Amino acid sequence: MRALQLERPQSLRFLDVPEPPAPGPGEALLRVYQVGICGTDYSGYLGKMPFFSYPRIPGHELGVEVLAVGEGVTHVHPGDRCSVEPYINCQRCSACRRGHTNCCESNQTLGVMCDGGLQERILLPARKLYPAPALSNEQAALVETLAIGCHAVDRSGLKSGETALVIGAGPIGLAAMEFTKLAGARTIVLDMNSQRLAFVRERMGIADTLLASGGDDDVQGMADLTGGEMAHVVIDATGSNRSMSEALRFCAFAGRLVYVGITQAELTFPHAPILHRRELTLFASRNALPRDFARIISLIGSGQLDTGPWITHRVPFPNVVGEFSKYLKPESGVIKAMISLE
Repeated sequence: MRALQLERPQSLRFLDVPEPPAPGPGEALLRVYQVGICGTDYSGYLGKMPFFSYPRIPGHELGVEVLAVGEGVTHVHPGDRCSVEPYINCQRCSACRRGHTNCCESNQTLGVMCDGGLQERILLPARKLYPAPALSNEQAALVETLAIGCHAVDRSGLKSGETALVIGAGPIGLAAMEFTKLAGARTIVLDMNSQRLAFVRERMGIADTLLASGGDDDVQGMADLTGGEMAHVVIDATGSNRSMSEALRFCAFAGRLVYVGITQAELTFPHAPILHRRELTLFASRNALPRDFARIISLIGSGQLDTGPWITHRVPFPNVVGEFSKYLKPESGVIKAMISLE
């Protein structure tokens, strides 16, 4: 069976791997049809992802079909199209017992800490499958990206009528925008890439955008857009320690800041004049919860969430090695690239 392995940073190769065994109790054997490429995959390729280990078969945004199920599996059946929750949690630690399965103390994310879906077939715990009969395989593979944004917005407690600033218009930032809009909030987007801001305006329907310069002009621009009130919720999806350190400056008094991007660098910001004086609340947002997957599948199926603008690039499985590095270049215009194993 063919698989794609990231042997080490910047070194992708195809290899033959054994066929998965028949599913045991609680397991399901899956045929992989579509795999989305996300920022984690790019960071892993570049050697910049802190949780990534090598060699690794990437792929955690999956659209799959159930081939067979093991004993005790009743919620999915052979032939079902499904989305996959790729966070393999232990079910035993304190976080899992309290329902925070997204931040399991022993979490193993597919394609990051354990081998993922860039292989023709894969065996997984059936509890990680969400039937998606009304979705295409590509839409099923988009659910995980959208779930990251959904969870980040839920963490913020964003309310209708509030103002939300999303910093970073990559896929995770775009996912957050979908849910700030669904929450009924006014959404403003800050990014340093004018091409992505044009996408936000033209395809996402968000009129208020700011081209980042990295200085006081960004804060003044936000003040101008909000009559000096700033944002009730700021979601930083950049993964840049500089951006994350500066993000507090965009928060309104009694505002909330959510870090959904990841950095290995330290964050620094003044306490008294900003964090304390404005009584800000800081949140980290990691992965997503089971309820997010079910909600997103329902939203896509009902037409309340339009996936049309999302997939900008498609690549057949045999061509990935030659194409992958091209997607790292800003001029490629990639929002979401999808790998087809169909």
